Amino acid sequence: MDPLPTPSTQPGRDALAALLARPARALIALDFDGTLAPIVEDPEQARAHPDALPALAALAPKVAAVAVITGRPADVAVRYGGFAGVPGLEHLVVLGHYGAERWDAVSGEVTAPDPHPGVAAVRAELPGLLDGSGAGQGTWIEDKGHALAVHTRRAADPQGTFDALREPLTDLATRNGLIVEPGRMVLELRPPGMDKGVALTEYVRELGAESVLYAGDDLGDLPAYAAIDKLRSDGTPGLLVCSGSEEVTELSERADIVVDGPEGVVRLLQTLANRTT
Repeated sequence: MDPLPTPSTQPGRDALAALLARPARALIALDFDGTLAPIVEDPEQARAHPDALPALAALAPKVAAVAVITGRPADVAVRYGGFAGVPGLEHLVVLGHYGAERWDAVSGEVTAPDPHPGVAAVRAELPGLLDGSGAGQGTWIEDKGHALAVHTRRAADPQGTFDALREPLTDLATRNGLIVEPGRMVLELRPPGMDKGVALTEYVRELGAESVLYAGDDLGDLPAYAAIDKLRSDGTPGLLVCSGSEEVTELSERADIVVDGPEGVVRLLQTLANRTT
């Protein structure tokens, strides 16, 4: 059995101890891309790590709940993760679009509000903006329904393209009542008030969780990290896990535990499943 890593902070150590002492009252919350699924050049080809489902299925029956919190549409994350119909994951919840959508394994249904009107306006303008910009060559638009993401990973200079597009995309978003969320070679235009911190906090309250583990890898996970900080200050133990990469260091600098990408996340989940009863 692999040993559990020792959290680098006292709040992290307290949270891990609380989770192990009362796993049936713990929430395991996880990002999808870069955390459960390796980052790939084409986001449509992203799939959960092959050992992720067995690890989650082994751990889920021992904890209060497992939630996947992602910027993707909930149904897309379910398909790419292979979460539907897996024994042991009957009560998995996927909070898509940063919590604006919700898929429950128990019903197999997605609930969601109507899209923000600014999304349709940006959808109409965005191709022309990218075509008219010298910086837009090699970019790819991912339409998430409630948001739009411009990926620069395929460009000849991914980081240079990312930097050059940040200001014009921010201007476009602002004019239409949206915000820009930067990530790993992606700029996402989405409505304000949608973030993983809000989604995580609301689900913790709904569940009545007594401890929380959150694992993420990218800038979009920072609001969830901030939510864990707030939960800690209010008396709910929280453990911050970073799925480490060389592209983003902000999370690893704040995390209690840093693991080696999705493979490391899966090993941590497996170890927790083995250590809890």
